[in-house]
Amino acid sequence: MPFIDCKFSMKLAEEKKESVKKKLGECISIMHKPESYLMVGIEDGYSLYFAGEALEKGAYVSVSLFGKPAAGDCEKFTSALCALLKDELGIDGGCVYITYHGVSDWGWNGGNF
Repeated sequence: MPFIDCKFSMKLAEEKKESVKKKLGECISIMHKPESYLMVGIEDGYSLYFAGEALEKGAYVSVSLFGKPAAGDCEKFTSALCALLKDELGIDGGCVYITYHGVSDWGWNGGNF
């Protein structure tokens, strides 16, 4: 049950959103989760500031997972995600924050896991 919530400082064309979503679906296997349960949120045009300055190209990504993620998996996912954002959107890794949240109670389809 992963949810990846992305906030980007720049506006994105629908094709770019679709491409990022598709590549996140490929990357989620790093976390030992299937794409079939992946939910992705994309918010573009989001005001992001780093070191007191507005980011022209920046991202904050929150990754929520059912269960506690392994530190090594988070490290691999961070590397893959930063590469994806650089390749797809031209966002430098120094302008990306990623947080990981293990969740013990996750509801879906009228019940909890």
